[in-house]
Amino acid sequence: MGNFLAGKVVAVTGAGRGIGRAVALAAAAEGAKVIVNDYGVSVDGSEPGSEVAAGVVKEIEAAGGEAVAVADDVATMDGGQRIVDTALARYGRIDGVVCVAGILRERMLFNMSEAEWDPVIATHLKGTFTVFGAAAAVMRRQKAGTLIGFTSGNHQGSVSQANYASAKGGIISLVRSAALGLHKYGVTANAVAPVARTRMSADVPMELKEIGEPEDVAALVVYLLSERAKGEGITGQVYTVAGPKIAVWAQPRELRAAYNEGPWTPERIADFLPGTVGTDPMPLLDRLEAMAAAAAAKERPNA
Repeated sequence: MGNFLAGKVVAVTGAGRGIGRAVALAAAAEGAKVIVNDYGVSVDGSEPGSEVAAGVVKEIEAAGGEAVAVADDVATMDGGQRIVDTALARYGRIDGVVCVAGILRERMLFNMSEAEWDPVIATHLKGTFTVFGAAAAVMRRQKAGTLIGFTSGNHQGSVSQANYASAKGGIISLVRSAALGLHKYGVTANAVAPVARTRMSADVPMELKEIGEPEDVAALVVYLLSERAKGEGITGQVYTVAGPKIAVWAQPRELRAAYNEGPWTPERIADFLPGTVGTDPMPLLDRLEAMAAAAAAKERPNA
């Protein structure tokens, strides 16, 4: 076992499978005591059960580590609080939380129902908030701690996952808000946008040219939880890890601005905006158009 996280107490949500499990195992292998949270649901959020969290605890213990299972639903305030309370009751502190838990309910926006929207937002976005909020209250008193949210490249938008993309975009804003609000208390907050082979990535509609394994993501998370990362002042960042590649996303900023003399009118904007302020091209839209053109060419009969 290593010592990158020696003496730390770390909670990981969605830790029963996939990336969450890899993070829990890696944190334990580096010396952390781990709160393993998983509601035990299927990819769409149904059929909860506590077995998967308990199974990961057994793996950690078999390797010589310390862990405890919490099978609560992070989409509830009580569930998020119980994760932190368990850490305090068992180990007396909480040094890091990693919010990986998520579900998918795919549907085109014009066909998406409330029952397909609400649970995805609740699990991803609210589920990050419930744990961040409970942990932040403790970390503020400790004057130390690390919050890690899980986002996705889909925060740029998605053809058939408007619910998921909206939640993932919200998590980035939540992480940046936490970084700003907790900086003076010595608490950092960052987001990870993983590209790895999991249950959830198996049905991605677009080909993933760069993809790795859950263990690649876990290595980055362990680093972000460590004193090494804190020493570098890393906070408010969004990182992608895809196999051998690690990338950082840009912070939001204005690209171009222009000013008008006098009040704006629709006509003045129509004359002014396209050529002066312009647009910022949407890479995914260009990619979709290229895919559509390639599909059309493939279907066209030979002349």
